[in-house]
Amino acid sequence: MGKIITIANFKGGVGKTTSAINIGSGLSRRRKKVLLVDMDPQYNLTQSLGITDPQQTIYQALTNKAQIKPIEKTKGLDVLPSSLELIRAEIELSGELKREYILSNIIAPFKPIYDFIIIDCPPSLGLLTLNSFFASDYIYIPIEAEYLALKGYTILNEAINKIGLEIDKVFITKYDSRKILNRNITESIKENLGHKAFKTVIRDNISLAEAPAKGVDIFTYNDKCNGAQDYFYLTKEVISHCKTGK
Repeated sequence: MGKIITIANFKGGVGKTTSAINIGSGLSRRRKKVLLVDMDPQYNLTQSLGITDPQQTIYQALTNKAQIKPIEKTKGLDVLPSSLELIRAEIELSGELKREYILSNIIAPFKPIYDFIIIDCPPSLGLLTLNSFFASDYIYIPIEAEYLALKGYTILNEAINKIGLEIDKVFITKYDSRKILNRNITESIKENLGHKAFKTVIRDNISLAEAPAKGVDIFTYNDKCNGAQDYFYLTKEVISHCKTGK
């Protein structure tokens, strides 16, 4: 059965969508069959992979308007796309029984098909994010190597704990080794979070910003750049964590 991972953060601009795409792409390059699920009404993941005007989206599946069939992006990497319509889902689903488990029911038939299902959710703790959390086996949090990162993590962890869940792993994004603050904060994060922090850090890299404009993942865009190397090593850690829980 496939492992389901939600990548979340209440703060925007931390590389959440970039990480969902490139962890998924990195896993597919390690010969894993991967499904990416775009649960963000901003549909950045969908757009970043060059998918325009999909006939079926996750909104239609959530609101029981239609069954959804994954779109094949590359060999071993499929996508359940999103659209701006998803904004309406929080209101439309608010009266549904067991509404926080709707995504779980949608994804259930896909679990035997895929090795990994990666969910990209919006930067909020609304119904769409709760659906993502409750559908998941693991919750991963990307955080920047900045001053307020640990405080933000603590608040996020407390919020998730209140619904009976916990953060499984964090990883650092937009890291610049030339900046003393980045180095110090990264050391502090790893020291404070211990085994909850992945060893791999994602270095700040212009190619990571350029790839979405081309509608491709970082490996397709430039597999020699630092960003591709970092996400490739991170996927190795992801596979190990999902096997051992460490």
